[in-house]
Amino acid sequence: MSTSHKAYVYKGFERFWHWNQSLLIFILALTGFEIHSSYELFGFETAVDLHNKAAWAFIILIVFAIFWHFTTGEWKQYIPTTKNLRAQAEFYLFGIFRNAPHPSKKTVISKLNPLQRLVYLGLKILVIPVMVVSGLLFMFYRYPQDGGISIINIDNLEIIAMVHTLGAFLLLAFIIVHLYLITTGHTVTSNLKAMITGWEDLEDEDETTEINIENPKPQSNA
Repeated sequence: MSTSHKAYVYKGFERFWHWNQSLLIFILALTGFEIHSSYELFGFETAVDLHNKAAWAFIILIVFAIFWHFTTGEWKQYIPTTKNLRAQAEFYLFGIFRNAPHPSKKTVISKLNPLQRLVYLGLKILVIPVMVVSGLLFMFYRYPQDGGISIINIDNLEIIAMVHTLGAFLLLAFIIVHLYLITTGHTVTSNLKAMITGWEDLEDEDETTEINIENPKPQSNA
């Protein structure tokens, strides 16, 4: 029978970054789809203004988050690994519905399972940078700037618009999956509480494993 202990998993800045990033992505998505005429909520001009301000806040948050990750060593959490990768995928596809044991145990120094590492790394080095760069191209190069002259003359921003929109849909898909996986902890709300308080119940290592590590060779009865 497995036991658990409380551990301080998510530090103060980590939680601050997580919740502010979530809020800014929500504002960017809400205003971005209105700019694309999906609906009318704030009005076009207000939506553009809110979108731009949220974008700058998001970029500033990214800068602080990068600094925090590298100064604390938390960037190591995203190093990809193939260990238990297939087992983790099978757990999400099938095992989770059969109440199967989780193939990866969370620890303070290893918060992400192999699949999460790949997804989060992809978001950080591919999706979000593409979103930021394509958004800045809109904002500075062909975006209306009080009649100002564009710095770079790009005749057609259709491809950039498509890339930016594709990134938005990828982020939206990630958020939907993320919201579902939040409910798959020890209880429906345990993962959510952990990201609010920083404290989480982590499973202890199996006693048999601990004995084997300390005594790799069985003792003789002789």
